[in-house]
Amino acid sequence: MSIEINKLKVNYKTLEEFKKFKEYGIQELSMSEDLEANIIENDSESPFYGIYFGDKLVARMSVYQVNAKYNRYFEPPVDYLEIWKLEVLPEYQGKGYGTALVEFAKGFKMPIKTNPRIKSRSFWEKMGFQSVNYDMDRDLGENPLIWHPDGVKEAKV
Repeated sequence: MSIEINKLKVNYKTLEEFKKFKEYGIQELSMSEDLEANIIENDSESPFYGIYFGDKLVARMSVYQVNAKYNRYFEPPVDYLEIWKLEVLPEYQGKGYGTALVEFAKGFKMPIKTNPRIKSRSFWEKMGFQSVNYDMDRDLGENPLIWHPDGVKEAKV
């Protein structure tokens, strides 16, 4: 089975699809507010990616590129991607959709940082992400994991 990743359009149809995720009570993962803030035109640059099963959006993530000047994770400082709010609807979990989204992000061949949600740390570790060991002065309530296309590099300290 081939899984197709779609760049989601920034429009009201996508906003309606996002509301289906919120119905499952995963409000901290809701991207609706992010999407609503980005709705300008149907062809706006979108940080959102998703997977459809038939015509139903069943998995989604947002991916943002972070400029090296804001890098707190990789040494030497480099531009990197940050994966936010990866979510798969409960009845579609365990079918490879989350893995497909992460592999898609890895395809950009850039370092990646994420903050795993409760109970998802083992998923990220299986995907090759490792803990960032850094001094507590930089801790912003995050528990970041990083991945590097050439193997995990030392985190910036």
